[in-house]
Amino acid sequence: MNVRSPKFRVRLVIVTFLILPAATLSFAQKPALTLDTFFNSVSYDAVRLSPDGQSVVIGVERADWEQNIFRRDLYLYRDAAQREGKLRQLTQSGRDGDPQWSPDGRWIAFLSERKASVGKSKSARMDEDADSKEKEITQIYLISPEGGEAFPVTLGEEEVHAFTWSADSKSLYYTTRTPWTKAQKDAYKKDWKDVVQYRKAERGDEIFEMGIAKALAARETKGTQPPPEENVDPDITPGARVLARSDFRVAEIAASPNGKRLAFLTTSVSEREEIFAEFEIYGLELEGASLDRAPRRLTNNEAQEARIGWSDDNRHIFFHVGLGSVEGKYKDSQERIYWVDADSGQTARWAAEFDGSVAGYATQSAKGALFPGVLGTQVELYSQAGPDAKLEKLSGWAGTYGHLSIGTRSSRVAFVYSSLQRPDEVYLADSPELLQNARPITAFNTPLTERDLPRGKPYRWKSSDGTPVEGMLIYPPGKFEAKGLPLLLLIHGGPADADGDHFEADWYQWSDLAATNGWLVFQPNYRGSVGYGDKFLSQIVPEIVSRPGKDILAGVDSLVSDGSADPEHLAIAGYSYGGYMTNWLITQTTRFKAAMTGAGAVEHAANWGNDDMTFDDAYFLGGRPWEAKQRYHDEAALFQMDKVKTPTHMVGGSDDIRVAVLEDYLLDHALHALGIPSTLLIFPGEGHSLTKNPWHGKIKVREELKWLEKYAGKPGVTSVGE
Repeated sequence: MNVRSPKFRVRLVIVTFLILPAATLSFAQKPALTLDTFFNSVSYDAVRLSPDGQSVVIGVERADWEQNIFRRDLYLYRDAAQREGKLRQLTQSGRDGDPQWSPDGRWIAFLSERKASVGKSKSARMDEDADSKEKEITQIYLISPEGGEAFPVTLGEEEVHAFTWSADSKSLYYTTRTPWTKAQKDAYKKDWKDVVQYRKAERGDEIFEMGIAKALAARETKGTQPPPEENVDPDITPGARVLARSDFRVAEIAASPNGKRLAFLTTSVSEREEIFAEFEIYGLELEGASLDRAPRRLTNNEAQEARIGWSDDNRHIFFHVGLGSVEGKYKDSQERIYWVDADSGQTARWAAEFDGSVAGYATQSAKGALFPGVLGTQVELYSQAGPDAKLEKLSGWAGTYGHLSIGTRSSRVAFVYSSLQRPDEVYLADSPELLQNARPITAFNTPLTERDLPRGKPYRWKSSDGTPVEGMLIYPPGKFEAKGLPLLLLIHGGPADADGDHFEADWYQWSDLAATNGWLVFQPNYRGSVGYGDKFLSQIVPEIVSRPGKDILAGVDSLVSDGSADPEHLAIAGYSYGGYMTNWLITQTTRFKAAMTGAGAVEHAANWGNDDMTFDDAYFLGGRPWEAKQRYHDEAALFQMDKVKTPTHMVGGSDDIRVAVLEDYLLDHALHALGIPSTLLIFPGEGHSLTKNPWHGKIKVREELKWLEKYAGKPGVTSVGE
């Protein structure tokens, strides 16, 4: 990408203004954002800087409208001698992610769900129907950054859960569910047929080591060797050896820089968050590792650890906590970063004095770590040399930073950056101290910048008890800070999340489309949101919807009072926890002319039982259903449904277990019984997030915009038709 091209476009516009008559000046205006352009945006799910800092592998996700999938492909940026670097597509299967450089920089390993015939015994192959020989099973693939085709290095019917490189680049460590032999599978099928043994039939993981030399040799002989016969386990990659076993699923694995240790992170085999002991970090000594040498548990707390990574001292393991407490009894706080001593098991918190939320980290060789810190409506970068050192704010752009990556042998840093009018792109800076000189190395979202994007700003008010609250206002194009606008209240999920100075274009965050269609979009960071201190977040307990509901309604009152919002054209929308709040607020007021809600609970007892995240539900409500009966009743929208007068549009994923789709059916039934205008859309195959088929998210937002226009009034600014 030519980074000077925006300047050239400005110059051309100026020349046009000087030459063309006044009647033609309107043609120079940017066109309005459309539904199609909005949903053709690209997101980045991985950024990995090579060890020498000269290359970046990037995970790109975009909609494939013909195949009805979201494509996940890898791209590679490489510096070119004495000229601008180049970006090229590295993989093309549409199912590739989680790239990891080998420490020597010669290979990129990644996970892929490509359809492939897995190794099977002769009798197993004969037992299968012709149309079931190919399965989409996550396996590890290798590709050279110099080019060529990617090839698999693991096989079997068990998907790879996690992997990492050895320090010398000679091996890969990976985890799968403990494989069963054919005899074990046959015995289970004989006894249980198609009956599901909930929990009992699940099993933990095994950790394997596989030499790269053997994988490369197997690649050379591909197609010349017969499939494995009866005496070979079809679920074990040839040449792989088992290092350890776990009673739990292994979600992450990391090797120490000196190659002597592994760390791994466990989760529950059911992938439901129910018991703290299932979420812990373990260490394994690699020298002499064998199955009779059990891994050592390093953490023992009531927190949910994630994103493990070794420090360069080969002793400490960094980790992230988004739920629960490392220090004591379960208590939700803002996101935090810790490390644990692999020898003593002692933990220490990084960025402990930071009043916001620490959304991730990237380690710097001999320089500590970098953190993206959420404070108010900004996500900026901070540096810290050690857990007891001073936290330093880096000089960068206002907006939102994420997906940090630092080369192990370089001072360079790669990251994703966006702000309200600058859509996501990947940037590369020569050092953390030179963030303001970072250059974009992708340009996938340029079509969005060629549209007339809405402008926004933070908005502050006081809640009913005098507590200061903040949020964002997104204005219609050409109407920044205008008064008397129709208002759409768009409530974020979480609740431990926040809206701020960033760009997002998807089914969940559609404020730009609503604003383009004439709505002033109000995004409140109510109590329970991150970026405003732990006390502000915790004040949602035990009033899970009523306390933030008062914050939100006070914000609407303030906007009406100061003349920003038209009280005759108010609407409300939210998804997930935003759906909880939408469902609650339409029982508290009839001032909203239209409501759009998705994946939101209307009661808490059944939702506690069906939810795959039960830690926080019980915490927010002051106990489990039998321990806080009255609170479960008082904070449930269901028992106040007779107050609802607002026409309500609902959506849900058919396979959602985060907020069970039954909650959507329950709300629909209640509204139908009351005679309230309502519609319910169910998206087949989708879970809590609409990530399976891009048409589902596009149809969701299209219909929400129609509902707005039908029941809350048509502002009549710009059409966002297809």
